[in-house]
Amino acid sequence: MHADLGVQPDTVRRSELPGGVRLVTESVPGVRSVALGIWIGIGSVDETGEQAGAAHFLEHLLFKGTRRRTAAGIAEEMDAVGGELNAFTAKEHTCYYAHVLDTDVALAVDLLIDVVTDAELAHTDVELERGVVLEEISMRDDDPEDLLGDLFDQTLFGDHPLGRPVIGTEESIRSMSRETLHSFWRGEYTTPRMVVAAAGNLEHDRIVDLVGDALAAATRGRGEARSMPPRAPTGVRPVRAGALGLQPDESEQAHIMLGVATEGRYVHARPVLAVLNAALGGGLSSRLFQQVREQRGLAYQVYSSTVRYADAGSLAVYAGCAPERLGEVVAVVRDVLGEVAVDGLTDAEVARAKGSLRGGLVLGCEDTASRMNRLGRAELDHGRQRSVTDSLARIAAVTPAEVAAVATELLSRPLTAAVVGPYEALDELPVSLRDL
Repeated sequence: MHADLGVQPDTVRRSELPGGVRLVTESVPGVRSVALGIWIGIGSVDETGEQAGAAHFLEHLLFKGTRRRTAAGIAEEMDAVGGELNAFTAKEHTCYYAHVLDTDVALAVDLLIDVVTDAELAHTDVELERGVVLEEISMRDDDPEDLLGDLFDQTLFGDHPLGRPVIGTEESIRSMSRETLHSFWRGEYTTPRMVVAAAGNLEHDRIVDLVGDALAAATRGRGEARSMPPRAPTGVRPVRAGALGLQPDESEQAHIMLGVATEGRYVHARPVLAVLNAALGGGLSSRLFQQVREQRGLAYQVYSSTVRYADAGSLAVYAGCAPERLGEVVAVVRDVLGEVAVDGLTDAEVARAKGSLRGGLVLGCEDTASRMNRLGRAELDHGRQRSVTDSLARIAAVTPAEVAAVATELLSRPLTAAVVGPYEALDELPVSLRDL
């Protein structure tokens, strides 16, 4: 038996199964597919130094075979139905997902739960995938923008787990044992930390039955566990304001990211920060794009972004430019942020940003995979679902005064910056960066 926890909105249903697994589905009329994901509320922030990169390493290993399936068999079963099978790891969660025709949803459920709960983790596979993960780290190091993102987090969050790269380091991956990986998997990937999210042409009760049957062996003998609440802040302040990080790189461009720490996702009203971000650097009409690219031609790519974790987050600006233009780019970006901190945004800028967010939200729900991601993240982060209509209303309710207040609070803080480019030492960087 399962407990039906209610309907919100009408097409979304949520249940809890024995063992603490939460299941959220959304019925999407007019489609012939189902996107299904097993979300685990464990990511790189939950790793110790010895385990750094373990969650991502497991993402590779769990597909290498189970007691019932070989790695080739897993691939062949999914290819035979034209489906997609994959996974991704983030700082606070991991997701294993499949996208299949509605007629093949039973296969997707069985295969995903088999992979997540009954993998072999053979020693030979650990060594094989160790080389693959090391190649992935090398690929990251060859992409200045990816490398910059990890460097910015390290510079902003310091020794806090949020400052570590999800992928781990070459040193941690080389030294990680099969026993460490197995212990992390069995100790952290528990059913109360799991959310099964599905969207598409489906019936909620059938998905409940399929998931319940597939999980029976995994939960048998463990008794009924209480569902895990959303990840709570630890109270730690993982922030190093005003720091400057540099990674020398023989690239043709200088890549810069500078920004400020924000509070965690439970503090600021999220739509207000989202509107501020969209107006600053979220589109072609944004102030940063207009000032840096359109009016001065200093960079091809410039944008702002936000991330929100339980403990903290960031609002950051990225730009890629010729090394000799880095100083001017930084000066313009700092001027823009300073002006918004003092004067706020115009009513027209706020209106455009809200329109952009509303359109992006609706268009982002046009496919089943996006809807499944929305369900899984909402359940892990907040323990509840919010309808698209409600989300649109919350965006529409944001006022210029609210945006100005958040801008003043955040953009008056000392900036933290990270640079990847053809510089050997910090004293080679422009003065506009060295006096943050």
